[in-house]
Amino acid sequence: MLKYLWTVTQDLLVAVTLVTWMHAVLARRHDRFGRRLHGAGIVVGVIASAVLAAVKGNSNKIISSHWNHYIYAFIMGFTLAFILFSLFSGRKWSRIPLGLSGAGLSATLIFYQLPGVMLYPFNFNTMGEGYLSSYYMVRMAGWLLALLLLLAYSRMLYACALHIRPLGTVNGLLTAGALVNAAYCFGRFFVPWVNHAKWLGWPVRYTEERFGWIGEWMMFTAYHSMLFIWIIAALAAACLAICFAQNVRVTEPWDNPAQRRKLRARNRHFRRTACGALAALVLFTGFLTLVKAYDTRVIELSAPETFTEDGDRILVPMEAVNDFHLHRFEWQTPGGVNVRWIVVRKPNSASYGVGLDACEVCGNAGYYERNGLVVCRRCDVVMNTNTIGFKGGCNPIPLKYEVEGGSLVFAMADLIAGEREFK
Repeated sequence: MLKYLWTVTQDLLVAVTLVTWMHAVLARRHDRFGRRLHGAGIVVGVIASAVLAAVKGNSNKIISSHWNHYIYAFIMGFTLAFILFSLFSGRKWSRIPLGLSGAGLSATLIFYQLPGVMLYPFNFNTMGEGYLSSYYMVRMAGWLLALLLLLAYSRMLYACALHIRPLGTVNGLLTAGALVNAAYCFGRFFVPWVNHAKWLGWPVRYTEERFGWIGEWMMFTAYHSMLFIWIIAALAAACLAICFAQNVRVTEPWDNPAQRRKLRARNRHFRRTACGALAALVLFTGFLTLVKAYDTRVIELSAPETFTEDGDRILVPMEAVNDFHLHRFEWQTPGGVNVRWIVVRKPNSASYGVGLDACEVCGNAGYYERNGLVVCRRCDVVMNTNTIGFKGGCNPIPLKYEVEGGSLVFAMADLIAGEREFK
């Protein structure tokens, strides 16, 4: 659940903010015409995203690895076109090109980020239990919650953007945000072209030093992608702060106390709307910092415990693993591979859950103990201790053992057979 709270937010926050501002600007400039034209752009972006998501979901092979650089080019082109036509927004002839460039920019922003978000529910780890399992539902809850919060944020931001005076303030914020995003796209645009950029006089093989300032900017956008998200989020916060400040007191003329009360009620509504959107931004900030840091933290595996070698067997004293906690062991095979396995006594039973410290789903990421529970380090799925030792899902790959003279006995041949999981 936590993973999809921050990933969906990270993927869509920039697009949602810029598209919302664009809808408000075009609606204020051209009223119904602007709303309808931009709404059509949003619909086109969503439909195109659904088509691309379906294609990617069925066959990744037909999607070029260099696909994104075309989208970056369109984003930069529509951004420059919108800014150019905004300079002539007072002319009658600029109405259609301004609306088309704005709708095109929004459609491309949606098309860039939404397909991946649409595919998340089809890639949830269900532990082999299907779409109605608790594993799937928890992840779906995080995905849906992030989308609903972004939708609510967009609605409140739109209401504030419609009300801020003058229009040039919102248009300036939109222009600044679009330019920041275009600067990021510029850095990413050249990445897939590096090995084909002979016409620029660059060497075929990419190095930051030999590509000059463009190479430096490419590397900067690669390592500081979150910075661009924070800048646009800060611009959104500034927009909401302006809306709040403009509605602290009644500035319009009023003829009677009833009219004044109506104006004050309207101001309270916009202050609350601005505060609601700011609260959403604070929540998104928490998702992208605290939740992301917690979800992506590196869990250190516990140190391997001692055992005894007896010929071609390994002996683990039962009294050392009878405390119902997870115990990890490691042995280096003749091939030089360190094979790990875990042992945990099952609750209310005299048997043990034994398996390699790896699974068929998450590889050799390993397992750790959290509050008495065995958890996969990669996907954060909590194991049912009673099923450890059974094949399937995210369970540890079963490892044979025998009980002899108060010890668990493991054949070295079985551990050698598990080498492939740890190479």
